[in-house]
Amino acid sequence: MKHPGFGFIFISAVIFLTGCRGGLAGDGNTASGMQAIEAQDYTTALTCFENALSSGEDARLDHRGMGIAYMGLGEYEQAVKEFKTALSYSNGIVSKVDYDINYYLAMARYKSGDIDGALSTYDAILALNDKAADAHYLRGRIELLKNDKQAAISDFDRAVELKGGDYDLYINIYEGLKASGFDSEAEGYIKAALEKNGKMTKVQSGLFSYYLGDYDEARNSLENARNSNESDMLILYLGRSYEALGDVNYASNLYSEYIGKGSAGASIYNELGLINLKREMYDEALEAFEAGMALNDPAYTQSLMFNEAVTYEYLLDFKKAGVLMKEYLERFPDDEEAQREYVFLSTR
Repeated sequence: MKHPGFGFIFISAVIFLTGCRGGLAGDGNTASGMQAIEAQDYTTALTCFENALSSGEDARLDHRGMGIAYMGLGEYEQAVKEFKTALSYSNGIVSKVDYDINYYLAMARYKSGDIDGALSTYDAILALNDKAADAHYLRGRIELLKNDKQAAISDFDRAVELKGGDYDLYINIYEGLKASGFDSEAEGYIKAALEKNGKMTKVQSGLFSYYLGDYDEARNSLENARNSNESDMLILYLGRSYEALGDVNYASNLYSEYIGKGSAGASIYNELGLINLKREMYDEALEAFEAGMALNDPAYTQSLMFNEAVTYEYLLDFKKAGVLMKEYLERFPDDEEAQREYVFLSTR
């Protein structure tokens, strides 16, 4: 089963929220295209940007928008081409738009499997502005993928130096190091954040407690925060806290009730599906995974596709599981766990 790492969910959130405001939104068809992107209607967005180009609107913003739309559709190599085209319209003076496009370009390269290309893009950003905390953090995540822990730690430390009051940054660094198997280093950042004794939200306090294994305190902090500010992340980690405390049924009910309110994102559906798998409620798990996939959240597509395929395997529908796992590997060919699963399914 797959839980996506929150570090790269953070990256996706940054990428898809930056630049969709203010002057980067453009006018006319360009603005309509950005509105379609915010609504996750990427096909309509592409049509808007094509119309904008035909109408002589800002070509740099239009190719940038097309790149974002292609990312939303999972066509990362085409997205890379669009971002490169957008950069070709630069007048040689590095501007905020150029930085913005390069962040997108780095993410598109990463998502297309070009890890070295993503790294070189962050190198270029930081060569021009070493005080870009987000670029240091994001480059650190790429360096972890290349098993360069020392370089990653150096970048994370620099990001914290520049943006030490951002507790979410500590959380994301923890997630990245934890996912890479560097548990002690990950906990070091959580402890460093707590030692700052700065003002943090109840949600952040709950997450720190969860990461340090204090599930009672995590539950209490998140329950208190829930009274005024429910969110996907809050509900996700509140449910995980209850599950860690042995109350799986309550965690499941928590997710179901939140979904019933109509605002749950893909992360909640994925987590509900995983809990239902543990409870051997396979039909309910499949329903949750499929509902999550219908939301078309790029940050959760990989996990939901994999979990859906595995659920069919639990349902003993090996033919369907094999078809889905093949489709999954066509999009994520480097997943060794999925490769083993597909070999197994091919023999059934």
